[in-house]
Amino acid sequence: MKKRKKSNHKYIFVVGGVMSGVGKGIATSAIGTLLQAKGFNVNLAKVDPYLNVDAGTMNPTEHGEVFVLNSGLETDQDMGNYERFLNRDVLVEDYMTSGMVYKGVIDKERNLGYGGKCVEAVPHIRDEIVRRYEHAAKLNKSEISIIEIGGTVGDYQNIMFIEAARYLKIKHPDDVIFIMVSYLPIPSKLGEMKSRPTQHAVHQLASYGVHTDIIIARSERSLDKRRKEKIAIACNILEENVISAPDIDSVYDVPMNFEHDRLGEIILKSFKLDPRKGEGLGEWKKFAQGIKNHNQEVNIAIVGKYFNTGDFVLTDAYLSVLEAIKYSCHANKVKPRIHTVNSRDFEIDNPDYSTLDKYDGILVPGGFGETGIEGKLNVIRYARENKIPYFGLCYGMQLMTIEYARNVLGLEGAHTAEIDPKSPHVIIDIMSDQKKKIAEGNYGGSMRLGLYPAKLAKGSIAESAYGTKSIKERHRHRYEVNPKYIERLEKGGLIFSGKSPDGTLMEIAELSRDTHPFFLGTQFHPEFLARPLSPHPLFTEFISVAKGREKKNV
Repeated sequence: MKKRKKSNHKYIFVVGGVMSGVGKGIATSAIGTLLQAKGFNVNLAKVDPYLNVDAGTMNPTEHGEVFVLNSGLETDQDMGNYERFLNRDVLVEDYMTSGMVYKGVIDKERNLGYGGKCVEAVPHIRDEIVRRYEHAAKLNKSEISIIEIGGTVGDYQNIMFIEAARYLKIKHPDDVIFIMVSYLPIPSKLGEMKSRPTQHAVHQLASYGVHTDIIIARSERSLDKRRKEKIAIACNILEENVISAPDIDSVYDVPMNFEHDRLGEIILKSFKLDPRKGEGLGEWKKFAQGIKNHNQEVNIAIVGKYFNTGDFVLTDAYLSVLEAIKYSCHANKVKPRIHTVNSRDFEIDNPDYSTLDKYDGILVPGGFGETGIEGKLNVIRYARENKIPYFGLCYGMQLMTIEYARNVLGLEGAHTAEIDPKSPHVIIDIMSDQKKKIAEGNYGGSMRLGLYPAKLAKGSIAESAYGTKSIKERHRHRYEVNPKYIERLEKGGLIFSGKSPDGTLMEIAELSRDTHPFFLGTQFHPEFLARPLSPHPLFTEFISVAKGREKKNV
């Protein structure tokens, strides 16, 4: 057998052109899926240029979902895309922010790590970024790193990360390529796709000393040959290196769209790598086709507060929840119709609760603060009393416990210490180790974060769904069910079917099937572990029950 020649590690840098929000994260994820399917070991990494040390303290309405890794690191939502597309966990080292980098350099300087030298952006910040790129590749034992640089070319904030990538290219000229994900607008009054903004973006990147190797051209429609020729000539690349990326209904079609334009082959050719016989995209194609082909629909309402941003509705705050629903709908061979419901609509006088009857299932996701909380409690009560399948995540479990205490046990004024610490019945209280952190104003990265184990009660809905007696799930919260009320709640009929191994922390609450078809909440965030090719069992059970309700209505 001929021994394969050892190759240097390869780096692909994905940068944005013209405007943000056109899909760099999905493009990065899809490239990783393509190369993994071709038999290469890859790692996907995200660079966020903001000065926050992590994403945990940012407003989800403005920035989107905070995604939590097994380690507990709070990251950008694109890390969730990476895990879902690769169908595996990513590492802490695959994520960095400007805040992380500068903090690392400053801490090292304070400890005389630079031997008394004057510490500057170049070379010290640049070299720290390069070190992190290389360290992530080493820990992943990957052959190819695909690194998404956040922001858009021309942003002041991401220049240093581009400079670090340029420096890597100088050190390893055959092992680094740059892909720009750019947007080609089609002004409605003109009706013609315009390539000039993309040309300007490529020229601006060139002014940093970086040559664009491949352009992924995002637009409403596919690129025609004329546009590809024009971009190729103006940007000094081969026509085949201009990849058409039109708007599509499902992001899970992106790997196949890229494959249609031979992006995987073009990347391997750029690196002078021989093709391999990998697992291919068979399973992925089967999933991507399947989610579009189901005839039966199931209507799921997500009742939250992070929807409105000006005159627009933003769903990115619940991205992982939305995707988890899709995966479990596919597992149940139904098509999801997801409805965003603002909880504040149920805080007005005499709200119309009958509007909830059209839904086959109601889900209350995680969140913080008092905005919309009474509306959520009213919706939960209606779901419980009218036997509508209900699934509560984190805050959604805490609120279902409060609702049960108020309206079943008769504990008037029951509440969470987060909102009303002087409540006569503090059903949800701050964790003991969190009280000092809050008193000191220590909010960043200080919650109960990351992967924790739990044991499941025999015969419960949770145990039946998981098919096991013990689980590990990702958390992100400061408050827990108050131990003083656990016995009283259990005697009143609420079942804590998932508990920490020592029995002190309530991880899952539910009602028996005899009482309600599906009334269940989790203190953890199951959506973080849901993936296209391995949907989460609790979501799948929730959709299964909702599907049954839909069939009964029909």
